[in-house]
Amino acid sequence: MKYIEILKNPIIRGLTAVQFLSYFGTVFSHVAIASLLVTLGASADMIAMIFIAILLPSLVLAPVNGYIIDRFEFKKLILILLIIEMSMTICFMFINDLAHIWLLWTFLFVRSIAGTIIFTAEMSYLPKIISDDTLKSANEIHSIIWSSTFAFGMALGGLSTYYLGYIGTFMIDFVFYMVAFFVILKLPLKAIQNKAQSAWSATKEVFAYIKANPKIVHIMFLHSSVGLTVFDTIVTLLAKNEYKYIIAVPLAIGWINFSRALALMIGPLLFGKHIKMNNLWVVMVLQGVSIIIWAYLQYDFTLSLFSMFFVGLLTTSIWSFTYYLLQQNTNEEFLGRVISYNDMVFMAVSVGMTYTIGKMASAGIALSYISAMIGAIFFLVAWYAFVLRDEIDISNKN
Repeated sequence: MKYIEILKNPIIRGLTAVQFLSYFGTVFSHVAIASLLVTLGASADMIAMIFIAILLPSLVLAPVNGYIIDRFEFKKLILILLIIEMSMTICFMFINDLAHIWLLWTFLFVRSIAGTIIFTAEMSYLPKIISDDTLKSANEIHSIIWSSTFAFGMALGGLSTYYLGYIGTFMIDFVFYMVAFFVILKLPLKAIQNKAQSAWSATKEVFAYIKANPKIVHIMFLHSSVGLTVFDTIVTLLAKNEYKYIIAVPLAIGWINFSRALALMIGPLLFGKHIKMNNLWVVMVLQGVSIIIWAYLQYDFTLSLFSMFFVGLLTTSIWSFTYYLLQQNTNEEFLGRVISYNDMVFMAVSVGMTYTIGKMASAGIALSYISAMIGAIFFLVAWYAFVLRDEIDISNKN
């Protein structure tokens, strides 16, 4: 009921609709891109590099992302970025040869730059118009939206790719961005004036602020643990090497990701209100255990489908709770820039893990071993959360 009450606010409802459409558009073409790579005969390294193109912008943009968000009016910025996403999606339609994979990488990279700025801008804008429990609930709605679009986007994207092909899927993808554009165009958003300063001055100021508040760094590291769960390369390689004998590659990728994303959507509803700083370490242990179980069941498509569901149950709750910690422990003046650097740390972990998975798979290491190692890392994160359980306050901003 609290989510329904929050969505009665027309601004929150409109921004939520834009989030849904933008995320759904991004995920809907995900399966088509992965399936296209398999069809073109891409190697494990190539597949990993394509997924890195999706993750890398948050890492590259960190020094200027917050400055961009603070410098430009929110609504105009989002409209321009949606136009960029639409343009790049159209460009995907021209990729039909492995020799053009560098173009696909470029188009994905540019589209991801736009998506990254949209995400950071929205997460910076929300605390300026809502606060406290409403903000926490809005974060949970955001994570549920991401999870639901990931779930149904993957499933429907797989079906679309199987029946309509890559071009048809990319055309549908374009429509989602176009609808999001018109929603934000008609939304009566309040223009918030931010302090004008140079990029260098803004960077020095935020680094001084973070240095003076080390618990922000701790929260960033806790949040970045979710970046370990970038299983796109593993799922694509499993579909390519194992599941293709049972089910078509687009459907295998779509259904495995649907199983996980369905759990990502349900997880916050079941566990969100129960996660606190003093029990976060337990959640991290359970996350690691679930990944290890999946690792040793992924050889079988059906078992992998079910075990992947349990992998996703706690992931979104970890994401939304640690994001809430960051928002609650950061002054509004620095929030856009701090979130930008938080995303940089998160994506550094994601990019590093994706690159490592590609290299390890190319070296012949079994995907089950790679997955189990990722699960084991969460035990170290759990220890880190246990040590910090009494040091991080969620009630006051610095």
